[in-house]
Amino acid sequence: MKKSERLNDMIRYLNNREYFNLNDLMSKYNISKSTALRDISSLEQLGMPIFSEHGRHGRYGLLKNRLLSPIIFTIDEVYALYFAMLTLESYQSTPFHLSVTKLNEKFENCLSKNQIKHIHQMKKVLQFEVNQHNNISQFLDKILKSILNESTCKIQYLKNNEQQSYHIQFFKISARFGQWYATGIEFKTNKYRVFRCDKLTSIEEQNIDSHFSIDDLISRSLEIYQSEKSIDFEVEILTQAKDIFYKEHYPSMNIEVGSRTVIKGFYNPGEEEFIANYFLKYSHNVKNVKPDSLKQIIQVKIQNLLKHYEKL
Repeated sequence: MKKSERLNDMIRYLNNREYFNLNDLMSKYNISKSTALRDISSLEQLGMPIFSEHGRHGRYGLLKNRLLSPIIFTIDEVYALYFAMLTLESYQSTPFHLSVTKLNEKFENCLSKNQIKHIHQMKKVLQFEVNQHNNISQFLDKILKSILNESTCKIQYLKNNEQQSYHIQFFKISARFGQWYATGIEFKTNKYRVFRCDKLTSIEEQNIDSHFSIDDLISRSLEIYQSEKSIDFEVEILTQAKDIFYKEHYPSMNIEVGSRTVIKGFYNPGEEEFIANYFLKYSHNVKNVKPDSLKQIIQVKIQNLLKHYEKL
């Protein structure tokens, strides 16, 4: 391990301790006593508030109520963090109370002028594919808090322009296709549900005993979602179309790539239209569809679309 890497790791290691001695560093980093002393001196020069206690049982301590000591990043790590931060610009809402503009200002204040020049130049030529979020989801922070607390929620949800009430325990928040979604179990039906977060109009956290652990809900999510009347499907596609699946698919689907490329999964009664719309995206890349009932729904959709364009 290079000295710069060792010092960077040492800062993180010591920030979780009030006291340490030379043997701690010598053992953890497999270094000599003289190297450990030089490293402590280097840490002090970097601004780490270390003091020594002399005597038979001498040791080193770190001042209480200190700020986190500076972490040393390589230039590639700086670039990676900067572009990770830029992805937040596409979100109208996040579960965090922050301003992306102020976060960017704070980050750039930690960089040299030359580094700032480089990242601004890179921003012009390096782009990441991110779905723009145009809708505001005002309760993301409360949903996240309820998940971490493993608590249930009473929510009001706008569905078909009507307010609906649900008793939910959320266990996942996801950003997909330009929208925020929250996944949870509805207590009235004991079924897995997905809600568009921008359609939530109110949320009230409940402190009651009837709840599940996050791990339990995650492991049971597909089992909860799949009803006894669910319908299995199998759609064979051209191998080159597998990228469409990797870009967009749903938890109830999986893909098998071998001598044949097949998307398998299930849908519950009432979700046929949803699944049919999904497979329309594969266009002429579809080779076979099972069951026939799903194929017929797709055919009807294509015929209706053709009639629409014939009228234009």
